[in-house]
Amino acid sequence: MDFTHFDGEGRARMVSVGEKDITRRRAAAAGRIFVSPETFRLIQSGGVQKGDVLTVAQVAGIMGAKRTPDLIPLCHPLPLSGVNLSLSLDGEALAVDVRAEVSCEGRTGVEMEALTAVSVALLTVYDMCKAVQRDMVIGDIRLLSKSGGIHGDFIRKE
Repeated sequence: MDFTHFDGEGRARMVSVGEKDITRRRAAAAGRIFVSPETFRLIQSGGVQKGDVLTVAQVAGIMGAKRTPDLIPLCHPLPLSGVNLSLSLDGEALAVDVRAEVSCEGRTGVEMEALTAVSVALLTVYDMCKAVQRDMVIGDIRLLSKSGGIHGDFIRKE
């Protein structure tokens, strides 16, 4: 499989999507951050000094999806029609789980926007809690599904 973001001489290029059909594009991604019992209790109780961790991270993730082409080289700016970000607490794993769903009507997919939304939300949780704990672990960031476009649908088998 060829890497489409390189020209014949190996130089980076932004792929032209001008000839592609406009279709409904959707993508979902997820990830989590593992925290200590103390940090978990503070997030759960709203006791983190910087504020409501889950709400701030949710807004940050939405902003991250909207700013993806500013962060990831060669990503096309897209008119996103929806970004839904949900955060939940997993008491058994001592983790904050993040899930993003992104959609648009466009010529290219929104996988990077979904992955960026998750990543920015997780980084925001870290930032808001780092005064309490510095050894949090961010992980399991993955594309869950995507639909639309010529490459067809993808659903991760977990």
